Amino acid sequence: MFRSLDLWLPSWLKRDRTASALGARHLIIAICDHYEPLQRGDKEDALRRVARWREGYPKAIEGIKDTGGQAPRHTFFYPIEKYDPDIVGEIAGICSETACELEIHLHHADDTAENLRQTLLTGVERFAGHQALCRDENGALRYGFIHGNWALDHSHPEGHHCGVSNELAILRETGCYADFTLPSAPNPTQTRVINTVYYAREDGLPKSHDRGRKVLSDRDGRKPGLDELLIVQGPLGLNWEARKFGFLPGIENSDLTASNPPTMPRLRVWQECRISVVGRPNWMFIKLHTHGAKPENTQMFLGEPMRAFHQSLAKLSTRDPSMRYHYVSAREMVNIIHAAEAGHSGDPGQFRDYRYRRVRDNAQPAATATSSAVV
Repeated sequence: MFRSLDLWLPSWLKRDRTASALGARHLIIAICDHYEPLQRGDKEDALRRVARWREGYPKAIEGIKDTGGQAPRHTFFYPIEKYDPDIVGEIAGICSETACELEIHLHHADDTAENLRQTLLTGVERFAGHQALCRDENGALRYGFIHGNWALDHSHPEGHHCGVSNELAILRETGCYADFTLPSAPNPTQTRVINTVYYAREDGLPKSHDRGRKVLSDRDGRKPGLDELLIVQGPLGLNWEARKFGFLPGIENSDLTASNPPTMPRLRVWQECRISVVGRPNWMFIKLHTHGAKPENTQMFLGEPMRAFHQSLAKLSTRDPSMRYHYVSAREMVNIIHAAEAGHSGDPGQFRDYRYRRVRDNAQPAATATSSAVV
């Protein structure tokens, strides 16, 4: 668990610990699932796993709302190299019946740039055929991405699990609106940049996203370049409430599992990571990840541990009216990031469709929300 500390611990120790004085703080929570029902077992088993979600998820979130009245949502990042129309169709069914969404996941190795490009374009076309993904203001298909085995942009130090050192550029070219792979600690693919939303520019070398330009809230500020890819990181830090051997802090890497479900102590660490757009510190982005097709993790999400977390959030917001929380999909989180980048403030919930709208909505996004009050 303590592997890769040398990569990210210096950044954690140098983090900004000053509290925001901008009034209400908004916790913007997304769960990004590396959803791999075919990882172990055959198609029949995979369909059973998806069916359990399709039947159980609506029941699990029944009656649960965030402070804006929105139900929880789950973003399924399904591996396009394992595409099966029946399985993806069932996942799309979950999404059509709830506020969940479907995005692109990919495991590959010893790949080439041209093959990667074609793989992504084929995956986008297939998923769009299931009324998944989203469109930008020009009607172009766009997608969120998680790299399999954490090895985004050929970042594994031994060269495993990718093979394409200009991967960021290819993702951008094929319509990727943001990457959600990180954090990857304790994996050695972990970046030195942590707890940040930032733009990474492809330099043709492995792990180009080891550095980048932070997203800045400035209505008249610099716009992202065509060669920059938005990187949305989840919380990574030390958790002194989950000690190892009784005295060493545990590592908080935003992974939700049956043995480590979401809790209020973990929420405190996630907030301490202060992932936000520069200039909008009271909008805190909490991007969590999981492998939700594993039966034990499915039980956690559809059972009491997750429901208890939702209930604890509601009680916390009742006790502390300055804390508001918003359940969002990966796409909605990025829309809110771009709204903050453009200088908007107020209630972030109004910006869920700011730039990208779901394919199934059959509507163009309108980035016209105008609230500017600081709350």
